Amino acid sequence: MTKNIVVTGANGQLGQAIHEISNAYKAFNFIFLTRNELDITNETLVNDYFASHEVDAVVNCAAYTAVDRAESDIENARLINATATKYLALATKEKEIPLIHISTDYVFDGTVSTPRLETDAVHPIGIYGQTKLEGEEYALSINPQTIIIRTAWVYSKYGNNFVKTMLRLFKEREEVSVIDDQIGSPTNAIDLADAIAQILSKDELIYGIYNYSNEGECSWFDFASKIKELTNASVIIHAIPTTAYPTPAKRPAYSLLDKTKIKETYQITIPNWEESLKNELKAMI
Repeated sequence: MTKNIVVTGANGQLGQAIHEISNAYKAFNFIFLTRNELDITNETLVNDYFASHEVDAVVNCAAYTAVDRAESDIENARLINATATKYLALATKEKEIPLIHISTDYVFDGTVSTPRLETDAVHPIGIYGQTKLEGEEYALSINPQTIIIRTAWVYSKYGNNFVKTMLRLFKEREEVSVIDDQIGSPTNAIDLADAIAQILSKDELIYGIYNYSNEGECSWFDFASKIKELTNASVIIHAIPTTAYPTPAKRPAYSLLDKTKIKETYQITIPNWEESLKNELKAMI
């Protein structure tokens, strides 16, 4: 029997990536909802939707991701990242269906230089990370059928992201400066979308928190340098420290996530970030 999977935040990077891979999963009828189709910050609308539709699971891709703007737009960041997640958790609990909620490495402060485990202590250093953590806590405490997926450095051919910014700057400038003292691993949104669909395909879901990003590690400078290499760009890239590029919000200096749990629990194979980038760039240029 076909399962109805609601995907919120359908216009975002991950929502569009799930849409792209959805035809490969014939057992699912993905229902993609933008904010215009369902405003998840409105509890009445959320309750009305779930009362009048058959839904078998929800993937919440909706998020306030403007990290710097969140520092001065706290109310909206909290409304989307935390309060709306609470409404979805309450509605999915009422229906007794799974909620897969997408979170972030920003729940950590980035001061420890070993890959973060799902069980490690959280300590967000900005409003974005704080509100995403609040959303996690609502989901986990309200709906026992919750899966949190923490991810990092997401990019794709959709929306705004580091790869698209670099491709644009490589065309516009002869030289660019990129931070070299923040470490993590990029996440191709297509790979994450496929991992989510694989999880939903399992006969039995194991709930809780999971990490997902592509394999390997790099700095933003390394990331930019690989984009340059793969696109044969002639731009000169300068490595700079975080202190040379001040922003309203602090970023975690170390964002590498340990993916052992998701790989072992759901038998998911995760591509290396360089290979995945190579594949995605073919669709972007």
